[in-house]
This record gives sequence, C-alpha cells and structure tokens, in this order.
Amino acid sequence: MRSLADRAGYDVQRVRGGAWLVQQPPGKNHPLTLQHVGSSKTGPFLLVEDDGTSGLQRRHRQALNNHLADEHLAWVLQKLAINCVLDVGANQGQFARRLRQLGFTGRIASFEPVSHPLKGLRLAAESDPRWFVHPCALGESDGTAEINVAPGKGTMSSMLGPSEFGREWNLKLRDTHTETIEVRRLDSVLDEAIDDLRNPRILLKLDTQGYDLPAFRGAGKRQADLLALQSEVACVPIYAGMPRLPEQISEYESAGFEVSAMFPVTRHRKSMRVIEFDVLMVRPDASGAATRD
Repeated sequence: MRSLADRAGYDVQRVRGGAWLVQQPPGKNHPLTLQHVGSSKTGPFLLVEDDGTSGLQRRHRQALNNHLADEHLAWVLQKLAINCVLDVGANQGQFARRLRQLGFTGRIASFEPVSHPLKGLRLAAESDPRWFVHPCALGESDGTAEINVAPGKGTMSSMLGPSEFGREWNLKLRDTHTETIEVRRLDSVLDEAIDDLRNPRILLKLDTQGYDLPAFRGAGKRQADLLALQSEVACVPIYAGMPRLPEQISEYESAGFEVSAMFPVTRHRKSMRVIEFDVLMVRPDASGAATRD
C-alpha cells in the first residue's frame, strides 16, 4: 500500500486492522486492481494501477523467486554444515553480503579480477574478519588473460565475447573494454583460501559470466573437497562459446554433484525463454557426515 502512495501520490490511510482507505490525487482517474499473490485464499494482496500491473507483478515474482532461492541456499548451508564459501566472480560482494544476511558466519573467500568492482569488494570486506578477497579470476591454467569489462558495475564482464543474441539483449555488451587480469587454478589457491580452517566444508559459488566450467575444471582433483556448488547455467548463451545448461550439468554430475534446486535468473520476455538459471548442486552423501567447525 505504501509503495502505491510513494510512487503515484495516492493518499493511503489505515482504517483498522487490514483495512485501508485509498484516495486518488486530484486530476488522476486510473482504475485500481486488487491483485492476489501467494497461496493463501485470504491474502496477501497488491493494490496496483491497471496500467502498471504487469511491471509490478514481474518485480513481485522476481522478489519471491529471490526469497525462495535464499531460503534454499540457507537450508543447504545449514544442512551440510558449510563453513567456507568460495565466492568466484564476486563483483562488489553482493553474494557475500547475502550470505551474511542469511546468517552465515563462516569463512568467505571472494575472487574478483576486475579493478573497478575489486575496489568496492575490498571496501565491503574490510570490516569482516572472516571475509577474504583474492584479486584474480579462476580458470584452467595459471597466468594472465584479457577480460571484457562491461560498463557500470561490471557485473556482465566476461572472459568471453558477447554472442549475437547477447548484443541484442543487453546494450552493455556492445560497449566493453579489455583489462589484463591474473588467472589462477582453483587447486593452486585452495589451500590459501582455507588456511587454518579446521575440517573445511566448502561450497563453491560460480558466477563468471560464461566461464564457470573452466573455473570448475581448475579445481582438478580438489573437486572432491567441494560438498556443494552453485553455478549460473545458460539456456540461451549471451556470450560466444558459452556452454549451455546440458553440458554444464553433465560435467558437474560427472564430478559427483546432483541438482538440489534451480531458480531462473533472467528471462527473454519476447520469446518467453529463461536465459539463465542459478543451479544449486550437492553431493548426496555430504549431509550424513556434517560436523560443525
């Protein structure tokens, strides 16, 4: 109700309990619609302008999807007694902050190679003694590489160039510049990331804009040390050479992981297709041996 007042200038007053009085501002005569959301037959409801309903519904669905994804992630963290999260493709620390909001108190090792978001990441982590920043990307070999840096916060920066679909879908992918970055194999930095951690129980989160499989392959035999992983998998690749969902899932399953949950990240509204999912995978036998650090 309050968002309706803030957005469109309606006079909104609570009458009693769950009853509200809504008055339109002078000169405004848009029809209002009461939209039922959720599973309850009695509520909750959204009161929206007819001409703004679709946008509000999309935002509500996305918020609900994000909530369900967070709830499931929190459950997996607790069920597997995860005490270390490898946050690969950390950007400015959005995922790590989500972990803290979910109550995760274990170690976070964030990997981010691009200079601009790296500054924000270091600032976000500086007051958290269990959050460590590694200024590099992860891949199949140690060395240096060129990364395509997207404008803005750099969330769409990738080791891969944009696909034809990607260029049409998001204009940011047409306006990138390159930056030379350090690349490390996960098995060469894992001991540093879990240094002094007793009985490490690790979740690997991958969000590398099309480079998740090379980052995963760089773990080599240390893949066996991972109890769970979250990866962004593509149905419609927005980067050239980006593997599609079947290839990614197949490789993770070959390493012993099985799907725990999948949540849509982005959609292509015109064609009604999901572009990417976040898939959360676990080792099925990992929860039986869970012990807290």
